[in-house]
Amino acid sequence: MKNTILLVLLLLAPAAKAEKASVDLSPWEEIVVQDSGRRKPMGSFGHEALVKISGRDPVVLSDDSKMDGTEFAFANFYATRDFTREPVVLVSYRPLVEKLGLDTTRKRFSGKELAGAPALIELAQEAAALRQTGQPVPRLNAEAQSVISRLQLLKGLGDMSAFAIFPPPPGAANGAAWLSIEQMPVAYPPETAGPLLTSLRDANTAARKGDGDEFAAALRSLVDGLRELNPAAYPSKDITARELSYNRTKPFDKAMWLFASAVALLAFGSRHGWRRWPQRAGVAVTAAGLAFMLWGLLQRVLIAGRAPVTNMYESVIWVAMGTVVFGLIFFAVYRHRLMLIAALPVSFLALLLVRSLPVAMPSRLDPLVPVLRDNFWLTVHVLTITLSYAAFALALGFGHVVLWRYIRQPATADAVRPLHEWLYRMMFVGLILLAAGTILGGVWANYSWGRFWGWDPKETWAFIALLMYVVAIHGKMAGWWGDFGIAVAAVVNFAGIIMAWYGVNYVLGAGLHSYGFGVGGEGYVLAFLAAEAAYVGLAVIRHRSAQQATLTAA
Repeated sequence: MKNTILLVLLLLAPAAKAEKASVDLSPWEEIVVQDSGRRKPMGSFGHEALVKISGRDPVVLSDDSKMDGTEFAFANFYATRDFTREPVVLVSYRPLVEKLGLDTTRKRFSGKELAGAPALIELAQEAAALRQTGQPVPRLNAEAQSVISRLQLLKGLGDMSAFAIFPPPPGAANGAAWLSIEQMPVAYPPETAGPLLTSLRDANTAARKGDGDEFAAALRSLVDGLRELNPAAYPSKDITARELSYNRTKPFDKAMWLFASAVALLAFGSRHGWRRWPQRAGVAVTAAGLAFMLWGLLQRVLIAGRAPVTNMYESVIWVAMGTVVFGLIFFAVYRHRLMLIAALPVSFLALLLVRSLPVAMPSRLDPLVPVLRDNFWLTVHVLTITLSYAAFALALGFGHVVLWRYIRQPATADAVRPLHEWLYRMMFVGLILLAAGTILGGVWANYSWGRFWGWDPKETWAFIALLMYVVAIHGKMAGWWGDFGIAVAAVVNFAGIIMAWYGVNYVLGAGLHSYGFGVGGEGYVLAFLAAEAAYVGLAVIRHRSAQQATLTAA
């Protein structure tokens, strides 16, 4: 076996080091890798690996050059750069940086720097011990575990054990693990392994020479040979091409900027005179952005074979899309641009959030955990719940529009009756969907866990959020508060949605819904809540001042 491994290393060893490949790496992206239980093209694998290790793609290296995920995977595979000395490992939690005695002005460090911090291993071991006993894990220890996992992935890339690009031989057990370059010559005879290793060597040689045609030909030969090893296990060209097309198109980024442009057009437009064209253009641009979102979600469904709402990234995307859909529906019914002016900024901010937090909200298309593998209940329950979030998000945006009237013209804001009626209807739509989704969640819980309701933190906070909107709407109907009160509730009550949606998973981190747990983003959420409190506070002050002025005048 040692001789076989030596042969492999000699075939791949570069004759000269190179910082980056001097050829188009598109053919390299088409190689399929098995990672985290899924078979994915190298283009996805490289991006996901770099984001997990560094928290960004591309990453800035020590010489101030940038390297994207595809280049990062290629450079690790062919050892064209020593990444143990590059500051690519993310340590974003400042108390951990301080505990390790590292430079607090930085967020990324090299493997060599982190290897010299023994406290990192101690903190990670403490976290593992606490998890085994079911005790809460302090944030410092959880972050240390995350850093250790990044270092392990970087090591796996460096020694090529993470590159499981060879399918198992035909007849292997269903779901058998794919093989790394060291394992493959042991599983396959020399006459089968030799040509594949030669193709890898030829691709390396062509990349060093800058010969793009020879590079592409070598990798085409490699991919064809890999597919022939086990055609039943290897994804088809169409499946791989679909995922690469999705990666390159970046549909949600395009939708985000289209929504920003549409808001500007709608704000400038009007239903009358020559300014009708900006409104019409704004609606058209909104539809184009929505088309990109629908296309992106469809691609994720086709690639993963499941509903596109199984993690925080996907649920935020879905809510952003649902907010625009509800905005367009209300616009079609009431023909008022404020419907879209309220919806689009909310969707823009949601898309910007997931784009800005790739570590806290990774875009990976991982396989479903066992509790989620019933596609019927996953689709019915989760899509209903998240559509209720979208309706409440539209009400949140429209609540800001209504409160802005109270801030600008508090004396006359109550007289704008249609705005208050529309806001009430938006909240009512959300309430119906949230109630239905909560009931369906209980049915799914009974199917999965054998009980309809157990006061799990996720269930409890979903119920609290439901009650918050029930009280707001019932209070309006009962006359406990008026139009201003329902506008305040549209903004304030969304904090309950945030807690049920984000807080349980990312702050509490407790309960049976552990498949959705994560860390990060608290600063963004707290800043948002603080800004909302300030906005509502200003509206309350202005409204009360107007009421007092009216009483004084009377």
